[in-house]
Amino acid sequence: MKKLAVFVSGGGTNLQAIIDAVAAQTLTNVEIAAVFSSSRKAYALERAAKARIPSFCYVPKEYENNDLFTEAILEKLKELNIDLIALAGYMVVLSPKIVREFQNRVINIHPSLIPAFCGKGNYGIHVHENALARGVKLAGATTHLIDDGTDTGPIVMQKAIPVLDDDTPETLQKRVMAECEHIILPQTIQLMADERLSVEGHRVRIIDNTR
Repeated sequence: MKKLAVFVSGGGTNLQAIIDAVAAQTLTNVEIAAVFSSSRKAYALERAAKARIPSFCYVPKEYENNDLFTEAILEKLKELNIDLIALAGYMVVLSPKIVREFQNRVINIHPSLIPAFCGKGNYGIHVHENALARGVKLAGATTHLIDDGTDTGPIVMQKAIPVLDDDTPETLQKRVMAECEHIILPQTIQLMADERLSVEGHRVRIIDNTR
C-alpha cells in the first residue's frame, strides 16, 4: 500500500476525484495519507476533513524564506513516510529539493495538452481563455512528472475533448475537469503505485505487467 500526499491550493475537485476513486476501488494499493494546502481558506481542506484525511497547511508567506518553508514540508513528508505526491491544483512551485527527494514520484495535472498553453501564466481559467483565443479544436489535460521546470516534466498521460463552438472559458474548464482531469489523474496515480512507469530520458513508458 503506497502512501499518497495530495497538494492543493483551492477547491480540490481533483482531490475529490482521487477520494472517490479510492472509495470506488477503481484506485487501489493507495492510501491518501495526507493533504497539504498552501492556503488555509482552500475548500479542499473541507473535502479532506469530510473524508477523514489528515490535512496540513504550509503557507509560504508565513515563513521567513523559501528554505524554511521547504524544510517544514519535507520534514512532515518524511514523518508520514509518504511514498507518492500528487499536485492537484497546487499553486506553489515545488522546491527542487523536494523534487529530488521524491524523484519520479511527484505527479502534476495540467489543464491543457502540453506543450500547448503551459508554463508561466498558464494556470486555472487562463489556460482555457488562451486556448479559446487561439481557436484550438481540441482541449484536454496532461499528467506529467515534476522536474525543475514549470510544466516541463515527462508526460505520462493525456486526454482530449473537442472544443465546442459555444464554449466559454468557464464551460470548457468544467468539461476538461470532468472529462479529462478527473479521469487521468487517478489512472496515473494507479500506474505510479503499481510501479508501472519507466522513465527514459524525457519519455515515460508504461510497463505492461499483464504478460
